Amino acid sequence: MYKYDFHTHTDFSGDCEFPMEIMIEHAINNNFKKLCFTDHFDYDFPSTELSFQLDIPAYYNKFMELKEKYNSKIDLLFGIEVGIQPHIYDVIIKTINKYPFDFVIGSTHVINKQDPYCGEYYKNKTKKEAYDKYLKEILYNVNNFNDYNVYGHLDYIIRYGNYEDKKLYYKDYSDIIDAILLKIIESNHGIEINTSGYRQNFKEPHPNVDIIKRYGELGGEIITIGSDSHNPEHLAYNFDKACNLLLKNGFKYFTVFKERKPEFIKIPCV
Repeated sequence: MYKYDFHTHTDFSGDCEFPMEIMIEHAINNNFKKLCFTDHFDYDFPSTELSFQLDIPAYYNKFMELKEKYNSKIDLLFGIEVGIQPHIYDVIIKTINKYPFDFVIGSTHVINKQDPYCGEYYKNKTKKEAYDKYLKEILYNVNNFNDYNVYGHLDYIIRYGNYEDKKLYYKDYSDIIDAILLKIIESNHGIEINTSGYRQNFKEPHPNVDIIKRYGELGGEIITIGSDSHNPEHLAYNFDKACNLLLKNGFKYFTVFKERKPEFIKIPCV
């Protein structure tokens, strides 16, 4: 069966070493129908170790070159993952509108100019305080920023929290999570199932199963599946589990995008 991956990175992202063509060849050899590149654009990212600025002209030119080269073998889509921060909304919008993106993931990687990857963010905060602040940042963004298609890995913060139990439990933040999901649904956006959680030993995707289930209960329909791959071996990682999870929780379709417009694909996909 065909595979569709809508969250992937290449060496145009500051945290990936693999060229775009290597990713494409792996996808072709593993029966992919569609592959969407979503390299990082995190303007004003608070790190001196990695750069997430993204050379978009070079990214676009390479994509177009390879799209033409592999046109008969795979459907390649031009996407981007933008790190949303309130003070750079205008920069993001201006950047996105310069290029013909098929798909835009909006993600919260930074909270009040602090990267949760670094321990400083958690200093003098309980888990509840740290996670609550993160979710409030997402809620502010979905209420004030509109130029995205799906919101990425909604419980991303659990990757880095220095807590014995890192999981973000829906029941502990139900009011704010419901507000986030309802705004996403009402504004005709969606969320993703990000399967990187499976390979990071969380035993479930981002966001976790309870949040995905709640999204469906609230009427959410737009949901993409992405591996968040930074390595060709991780492309479409555990997509069978993701599809089974969707079916188990009442979803009949997953979503792909082209020219920023959603298309619904009947499950199963792999």
